[in-house]
Amino acid sequence: MLNFLEIHNQMAANSIALTFKGNVTFELIDSIIMIISDKLDHVENDLSVRKKVYGVLTECLQNLCNHIDKLEKETVVINYDVNSAIIMVDTDPDGYLIKTGNFITASKVDNLKIWLNEINTYSKDELKDLYNRILTNKVFSEKGGGGLGFVDIARKSGQKLEFDFQPVDNAFSFFSFQIKISKNKAA
Repeated sequence: MLNFLEIHNQMAANSIALTFKGNVTFELIDSIIMIISDKLDHVENDLSVRKKVYGVLTECLQNLCNHIDKLEKETVVINYDVNSAIIMVDTDPDGYLIKTGNFITASKVDNLKIWLNEINTYSKDELKDLYNRILTNKVFSEKGGGGLGFVDIARKSGQKLEFDFQPVDNAFSFFSFQIKISKNKAA
């Protein structure tokens, strides 16, 4: 039998712990943001850190909702719910971890990998310039972002983007993404 007291005690050691798997909707995003925001108000004294966590979490969740590849059931050839995503928010002594995962079509992996690696090469000032250039040029994708989301996450967190693509079959890969928001103001 599971020892729920032990699980509770392990989770209590973290100031924030949230895990979700399922279909991501804008209503769910609103609920998660409200829950985490309320928790942050109670556990994080530094307003700038709270703002960073809130901003990065919002962007990560919006990316999931806007960019998960929604497919008709007839086109699904794998044994997974490709419209499902994973969201995890956790803490450690140094900061806050936001992790997401979702299926994407294999045809999108190379371009997304190139874009994320490119973002990771930029300095803080270069990210700011890139962000402003994208806004000024008004070059947006069919889903409305133009790559701003990941640039904004890198800017706000001050960290390199951590990601991985695991092939599932010929049509799909699973995209794992993680970002850390440091409690250290220097980050």
